[in-house]
Amino acid sequence: MTVSFDLAIADFSPALPMAVGLSGGADSTALLLACARKWPGQVQAIHVHHGLQAAADGFEQHCAALCQSLNVPLWVKRLDARHTPGQSPEDAARQARYKAFEAVAIASKAQAAIKSIAIAQHADDQVETLLLALSRGAGIAGLAAMPARWERAGVVWHRPLLQVAGADIRSWLRLQGQPWVEDPTNTDQRYTRNRIRAQLLPALEAAFPAFRGTFARSASNAAQAAELLDELAQQDLLRVGAPPHITALQGLSRARQANVLRHWLRVAHATTPSAAQLGELLNQLAACTTRGHRIHIKVGRGFVVRSGPQLGWYNPEVLV
Repeated sequence: MTVSFDLAIADFSPALPMAVGLSGGADSTALLLACARKWPGQVQAIHVHHGLQAAADGFEQHCAALCQSLNVPLWVKRLDARHTPGQSPEDAARQARYKAFEAVAIASKAQAAIKSIAIAQHADDQVETLLLALSRGAGIAGLAAMPARWERAGVVWHRPLLQVAGADIRSWLRLQGQPWVEDPTNTDQRYTRNRIRAQLLPALEAAFPAFRGTFARSASNAAQAAELLDELAQQDLLRVGAPPHITALQGLSRARQANVLRHWLRVAHATTPSAAQLGELLNQLAACTTRGHRIHIKVGRGFVVRSGPQLGWYNPEVLV
């Protein structure tokens, strides 16, 4: 089940001083307003001007006026968040936004260092993330959707509203008499998330009224399973070595081979194999019974190769 906005804020206990990611929309406006009231003088705001639409200047002006009325310091980061070929616009904007937040956290260390950053994503956003993961055939890590708390760049990040429905946040904000801005792209159904919001969420509401809570529980279960798989991968990587020894890998079950290889590639080489690439690599490992057996498989941005008794990985684009 979901919880009320007031209860979510009452349960929220970040390290102070903190910052709130402020777009000017209803969700982030409500989160900033509630946090500024709960911890006066301990809250800052970060607004990212993406430079992607004409309305962006209006968003910044709204955020500046809101922060002035709340006596909250405002950081504004202007950036170019245009996507690269093959990258979704949403993903490009998200990555640019988090980099901007990190830059503010680092810059704040010269003053009262920001210890926590709160993001206003809510229960509907979590459902959308889970549905997107399912549509892409994601594994356990993808089905875990968005974590409520994590650490990055020396700062603790929070999503305190993940159990609050979006409609409840807007209802709370109306009761406060606090206006917000509407991003015109939120109704553009060329974007997958907007189609999910407009078409799937109403159908789920009608068929399964408690879907936000049950979906959140499934994501939480997946997150726990992903944590256990990660712990097993760390143990197995100590066993097989880094880079992994082929004979040691062959001593593991196929499922554990897949788990430890995904972990090795992600941690050591910041790359993730597709299901087809990983399947071919596992098949080649099973067939690797002679000294002359060659392994050279495209994985992520580079190649996994056999190097004597071990596996290696290289990216030809960065070779000198």
